Amino acid sequence: MSETPAEVGPAPADRLTEAEAGALREAIAEAVLAARPAGRKGLGNDPAAHLLTVDASRVAAEETSRLLRQSINGARAAGHSWEAVGGLLGISRQAAQQRFGAAPARGAAGAAEQAAPGEPAARRRVLSPLNAFNEMQALAQAGRHGWHVVDYGHLHHLVESSPHQWEHQRLWWPTRRRRQRMAERGWELVTPSHFESPWAYYKRPLDLPAEPGLD
Repeated sequence: MSETPAEVGPAPADRLTEAEAGALREAIAEAVLAARPAGRKGLGNDPAAHLLTVDASRVAAEETSRLLRQSINGARAAGHSWEAVGGLLGISRQAAQQRFGAAPARGAAGAAEQAAPGEPAARRRVLSPLNAFNEMQALAQAGRHGWHVVDYGHLHHLVESSPHQWEHQRLWWPTRRRRQRMAERGWELVTPSHFESPWAYYKRPLDLPAEPGLD
């Protein structure tokens, strides 16, 4: 991915103001204290309420850590440099890359799943390089030719061939209710082997034969 001079460091518009940061901290603290109504009330006279606050803080820390990693992956997919990311985190480019860099992708072609007797083995290929702005167009084109996502990672999607067309969707941190609705409508969640993404990718087959090409 090319690094442009504009990405040397985060612009002021890319940072929260002091008021915004303060409001966010207060919201997180409020969420921790409100995890169970009795927890806040018991802090003055119930020792168990303090342990409850520890547990609620643990959950909040785990979630914010997950959101941080997913946000960084999203920024990288959108074309931002490790130097820009490190600038926001207050660490060097090298430190940001070492801490949050994507794990090495598994074999480029992947292993084809065992085909049923009499059926041709499915082929796999990697679509790359992709980013937040061109990947859905690439998946739409691949889907028309019978390819569907089976795994993904930084700047790439691993797709597998099939005899029918597929459609793909990308959702930003879908809620549990949204995930349930997607499943009810026949959408299958693509679970990556190692990559944490700010998006969830879904696919579902279409009752249309795959168009020739894209080999």
